[in-house]
Amino acid sequence: MEGANQSRFKRICVFCGTSSGKKASYQEAAAELGKEMVERGIDLVYGGGSLGLMGLLSRVVHDGGRHVLGVILKALMPEEVCGETVGELRVVTNLHERKAEMARQADAFIALPGGYGTLEELLEVICWAQLGIHTKPVGLLNVDGYYSCLLSFIDKALLGEGFISGAARRIIVSAPTANELVKKLEEYVPQHDDFVSKLKWENEPFDRPGVAQ
Repeated sequence: MEGANQSRFKRICVFCGTSSGKKASYQEAAAELGKEMVERGIDLVYGGGSLGLMGLLSRVVHDGGRHVLGVILKALMPEEVCGETVGELRVVTNLHERKAEMARQADAFIALPGGYGTLEELLEVICWAQLGIHTKPVGLLNVDGYYSCLLSFIDKALLGEGFISGAARRIIVSAPTANELVKKLEEYVPQHDDFVSKLKWENEPFDRPGVAQ
């Protein structure tokens, strides 16, 4: 869909759970994010399953006419594990390859509520941004305060304990609604600590040419 709402992002990678969670608001947020992406002409990159929030989001984006790319581990392909996927499916053999491929294909990242896997994927792309490996924006869809405790911990590590710099803290963009979050990601301007500009990466997890400017 073309128009005034057209995004500067071609594809967004969304991390989320294969569970729907206990609150209806989590499912509503996944559906709203999918609709927001469709309205802005954004394609989806995700983990490839069709269960829980992952499945709901992918169906909304696919049914809205946008391209859906699922990057899935070969071990998770049986339907009883991941369900029946929609869109294009890209099969990989290990987690490192999966995360690198998802990152390479995306111009930005969003985390919906999820569990260990969602957090692990989220924190890795934050670390890559902190080290200057990419400059793609990273967003938390903080539905009903789901990520408030994580954000409080990060603020404690920054302000109270000195483990995170101010520039690194600004990597994380958060908002309670999909519309507000995507707007913030559109406006994101990367900032780095001085030492990051001196780093030279010979074996990056994904290619710089795909970085959204």
